[in-house]
Amino acid sequence: MNGAGVPLPTAGARRRAHEGRPHHWFAHQLVLALSGQRPVHALLGHALPAAYDRLAELAPQAPLRPVTASGRRGEAPTVRDCGLCRPRRGVIEAFARIAADGRLRALAFRLELGADSRWRCAALDIGPSPAGRGPAF
Repeated sequence: MNGAGVPLPTAGARRRAHEGRPHHWFAHQLVLALSGQRPVHALLGHALPAAYDRLAELAPQAPLRPVTASGRRGEAPTVRDCGLCRPRRGVIEAFARIAADGRLRALAFRLELGADSRWRCAALDIGPSPAGRGPAF
């Protein structure tokens, strides 16, 4: 997707966008997994073992699954903003603000560039749950 949220027209355009902004792609993929919209194993090749284990620990709780007051599913969470810091070459420490249930949630993750020139998630964490939504992380 481009900055306006419009899908890019070709697979090559999507790949180039992903290569230039991997933290945005990962933020979106993590939201899908943590909201129950996509299975955790979809990120198996995109996460290092410790990060995958953390994701597998968090995902069953679906901390970003939207719930309305009536208990029905609400609007799907979205990545509102995503930023990064590059502490050294081949490392991105990123954050994302996630709009879910009318509130903003925090998501932090670290990406590392592998010898195969692919970015992989090396660590992740999500901010505390809003009151009444389960355990804090």
